[in-house]
Amino acid sequence: MRYLILGVTEARDETGAPLPMGGARLRALLAALALRAGRPASVAELVDDVWGDDPPHDAPAALQALVARLRRALGGRDAVLSVPTGGYLLAAARDDIDLHRFDRLAVQGGQELATDPAAASRTLRTALALWRGPAFADLPEPARAAHAAVAEARRSGALRQRIEADLRCGAVAPAALLPEMETLVQESPYDESLRAQQLRALRAAGRPAEALAAYEHTRRALADGLGTDPGPELAALHAELLRPQPLPPQPAPQPRPEFPDTAVADETPDAPETARGNLRPRLTSFVGREPELAALRDDLGRLRLITLTGPGGSGKTRLAEHAAVAHPEAGWIVELARLDQPAAVPGAVLSALGLRESSLVAREAPTPAADPTTRLVEHCAHRRLLLVLDNCEHVIGAAAELAERLLTHCPGVRILATSREPLGVPGETVRPVEPLPPDPAHQLFADRGASARPDFSPTDDPAAVAEICARLDGLPLAIELAAARLRLLTPRQIADRLDDRFRLLTGGARTVLPRQQTLRAVVDWSWELLDEAERTVLRRLSVFAGGCDLAAAEAVCADPSDPASYDAADVLGSLVDKSLV
Repeated sequence: MRYLILGVTEARDETGAPLPMGGARLRALLAALALRAGRPASVAELVDDVWGDDPPHDAPAALQALVARLRRALGGRDAVLSVPTGGYLLAAARDDIDLHRFDRLAVQGGQELATDPAAASRTLRTALALWRGPAFADLPEPARAAHAAVAEARRSGALRQRIEADLRCGAVAPAALLPEMETLVQESPYDESLRAQQLRALRAAGRPAEALAAYEHTRRALADGLGTDPGPELAALHAELLRPQPLPPQPAPQPRPEFPDTAVADETPDAPETARGNLRPRLTSFVGREPELAALRDDLGRLRLITLTGPGGSGKTRLAEHAAVAHPEAGWIVELARLDQPAAVPGAVLSALGLRESSLVAREAPTPAADPTTRLVEHCAHRRLLLVLDNCEHVIGAAAELAERLLTHCPGVRILATSREPLGVPGETVRPVEPLPPDPAHQLFADRGASARPDFSPTDDPAAVAEICARLDGLPLAIELAAARLRLLTPRQIADRLDDRFRLLTGGARTVLPRQQTLRAVVDWSWELLDEAERTVLRRLSVFAGGCDLAAAEAVCADPSDPASYDAADVLGSLVDKSLV
C-alpha cells in the first residue's frame, strides 16, 4: 500500500489504483497518521489535526468511529493499529509514504551533489516529482500550516540543490533553470545564496546585463528592507560580472556554399549557431506536464519534426517553449498567429531569426534580395538550430511546405510545431497535448489564483476547485481564465456560474492575442477555420453530450437529402485531426 499526502490525500493499492477515500475528515485522519509514520499519534494530536478549532462534543468517540471507517476503506483492521497508550499508528513502512520517501531521496541527493552532480540531479528530480500539490492539503488550518512549514522548507531546499546540480553537470541549459529560480527568489528576496545562484545561471546563459540588473535589485532590497549591504559572495560575483570578458577568437571567413538543389540529409553542418535564439522566460510558472516534457525532450534528441496538436488553450505553446529552452541547440520561436496570409510564413521566420532587411539596406544592396524561402535555406544550410513554428493551423499548407523545404536542405535544423492539426509532412511525429490531469489542474488553478488574489488558498474550498477543473475538462487556458475571476468571486461562485462559461471566462491577459483572452474567442477561432461540411457535422455532433461511437456519429451526421454532398466518416476524421472531436 502506498500513501500520498504531498497533495490531495490518497491511498493506492499494490497495482497503483487509488482506493475510495470519501470525506474530508477521513482524508485528514489518513494524512495525520501518515505524516507520523513509524510513531503513534495520541488522541489529542489526531483530534487537533482532523477537526482543528471545531472538535466534536465527544471527540474520542468520534475519532474512534472515524478510525473504524478508515480501516474499512483501507481493507482491514491491521492497517491502523491501536496502541496501549491510547493513540493510533498507521502500519506502513516509511518508504511507502511519499513524504518520507521524499525526505530520504532529498538527503541522498544532497550527499551526491558534492561528488556526482548528474546523479544528484536525477535523485532530486525523482524526489520533487513526488509533490502533487500543497503538502497535507486535507488537513484543516492551522494544523496544515504547522505541519507543512517544515516539509515546504525541505522541498525548497531540494529544489535549490537540484538547480545547483543541473548547473554543475550541464545536463540542462542554464536558461531553462531561470523561471524556477525567479520563483524562488521572489519567495525569499533576502536570500543572498539563492540570488548568487541566479546570477551564476544568468552569466552561464550569456545574459550578463540581466545578471547585473538582478544584483542591483538585490542590493536595493537589502538596503531598504534590512539596512545591509550584499555579503562577500554576492560582492565577488558582482566584481566578476563587471570585469571585461575576452572576446572569443573569430574564425576565418569561409566561402559561401552553393545553394543545394537536392536533399543533403547525410551531411553534417559545420557552423553551429552561435546565437542562443529568441526564447525568453515566461512571467508565470510552468505547471505539470512532466511526462509529456520528458517524452518531448527525448523526441528532440532523435527526431527532426515534431508537431504538438490539441484544441485551443490546451497548452501547446507553453509546452513547446519549455522543451525548446532546455534544448542544447539555439531555439527560435516563430509566432504565426498574427499572420493573415500564408505567403507571409517565410518572411515571419526571417524576422524571428533577425534576418529581415531594413528598407534602407534593401535600397543600397547591390543585388536584389533572394526570395524569403531561399534566404532561409542559405542561412540555415550549415547551422544547427531548433525552430518552433507556433500556431500553424490557419497557414497549415504554407507552414508544411516551408518545413519540408528546410528539413530536406538544412540537415542541422529541427522543427517543433504547434497546431490544431498535423502538418502532414513526411517524417512528422505527432504528439497530442491532452488535458491536464486533476492534480496539475488543481495546482494551476491555485498558482494563477494566488496571482489574482494573494490571500487565496485552494484548501479553503478544495471541492469547488476540483469541480471547476473537472467541468473545464482540464483545459489550461480555461482554468487560468477561471482563476482570474477570483478577484471578484469565490471558487464556489465560479463553479456555480460555469453553466454560462462563455460569459464568465473572459478577461485574459492584455498582452496575449485577442483570441486567447476569452473562451468564446478560442472557440470562434477554431470555428472560422472550418469549411461548411465540417461545421455541419460539428453542429450535428452536439446532440451527443457524453460521447458516441463511430456508427452513431455517422448516422447522425450523414446528409439524407444529399448523400453525395460529403462523406461523414471523412469529415469526422478531419475534425479529429483538427482537435475538435
